[in-house]
Amino acid sequence: MAEGWNPILAAVEGPTGTWRMVDPAGDEYGTVEIRRVMNGADVRYRAMYRGEILGWSTTLRLACEQIHRAYLRAHGPGGGAIADWGRRPVPR
Repeated sequence: MAEGWNPILAAVEGPTGTWRMVDPAGDEYGTVEIRRVMNGADVRYRAMYRGEILGWSTTLRLACEQIHRAYLRAHGPGGGAIADWGRRPVPR
């Protein structure tokens, strides 16, 4: 990622206790919701990408990063790189 930039910068707060992850075009691609657990003693953040729960985090920053990584993965090809990178074998 670019130096000095963090996925939390894509988070827009609102309504209370909810952050919406917004892309440069203004479209929402994920949400983070704060939850109190253990009788209100601890805080957890639920990370959701396109309606699917990715997991729970102990910090807002980590939850935003989980969602942003899923967003980036959705923009690339699936699977690994082609082994030969399109080169033809050399005839012997």
